[in-house]
Amino acid sequence: MVSLSEVGRSYGKGPHRVDALTDVTASVAPGELVAVVGPSGSGKSTLLNLIGTLDRPTCGQVVVDGQRVDRLDDRGLSALRAHRIGFVFQQFHLSAGVRAVDNVADGLLYTGMSRRRRRERAEWALQRVGLGSRLRHRPHELSGGERQRVAIARAVVGDPALLLADEPTGALDTQSGALVVELLRELNASGTTVVVITHDTGLAASLPRQLVMRDGRLVKDIRAGTTPDRPVQEHA
Repeated sequence: MVSLSEVGRSYGKGPHRVDALTDVTASVAPGELVAVVGPSGSGKSTLLNLIGTLDRPTCGQVVVDGQRVDRLDDRGLSALRAHRIGFVFQQFHLSAGVRAVDNVADGLLYTGMSRRRRRERAEWALQRVGLGSRLRHRPHELSGGERQRVAIARAVVGDPALLLADEPTGALDTQSGALVVELLRELNASGTTVVVITHDTGLAASLPRQLVMRDGRLVKDIRAGTTPDRPVQEHA
């Protein structure tokens, strides 16, 4: 589903150059549930942007769902995002005053579906995340956990093959966060490839695989149940 080969991403030039990612090589198979974990500044968000086709690598090769991201034009990237990738962020990014079903339906605006079909899909997605009774509730009428579930419904309403979740529990209390993680597990069990970006080592350790980032480099690839952990070249 995702393949990164010697990927680097730099910003600026000369003495002002910042290497956000350096020589990252990794792959995520279809149907995997993976955490990308590391402290602030480790390169997690940059990696998310590259996998999600929101940015292009400075060097190396990024392949998502069989397509070379670095070779796609803007139209191709938009099509890949619209039909194959779903995004969930720490901040829910829901439209204030707009009903849950319409917030979710907005996730299909660029697919060419009719308004009626978008609403039908939105209702299905909200039922899928356990919010079938909250279709007409507005964001201020929902708890934090419910708002995140609306955001997840919006991300999966197009039935994407790949779901990218950026700190999906960061704005939630412990109980709500646990429910969101369980929902991500359920979506993964139904066949969706899920990549969770997090600084929460406890959350990362609870998932089947961890890609550990530090200083823009991938330093460990840890799979649950393996002894010892699968090594990646360490960097000081």
